[in-house]
Amino acid sequence: MKNNMSKNGLYIGVGAGMVLFTISGLLPGSFIGGTIGVNLARHIVDGTLETSLLPRLIVGMSMLFGIVVTGAVFLICTSSLGWLIGSMIDAARSSRAVETVENKTAVDSN
Repeated sequence: MKNNMSKNGLYIGVGAGMVLFTISGLLPGSFIGGTIGVNLARHIVDGTLETSLLPRLIVGMSMLFGIVVTGAVFLICTSSLGWLIGSMIDAARSSRAVETVENKTAVDSN
């Protein structure tokens, strides 16, 4: 029961990260990855891009990589934040329980 709120905070953080990623991270991640892919393909092909398979694969893979990295950043940051908030709540609850037990012991001994 000690890690109950930290675990719940972690799950809430992951859910919030997924929602935030789909709302504000998916499209910019693919744009940034695609831009990097176009520049990379342009340097590999040396000049203008043609409609061959290699530049398309490079751009597609870099777009996918951009989406994965953006998703990982969103999920790691929000789940860490949720876990941290849950751990703080657990610590506050456990310190209150200790204070309550100490107060009862002090009252009973007098």
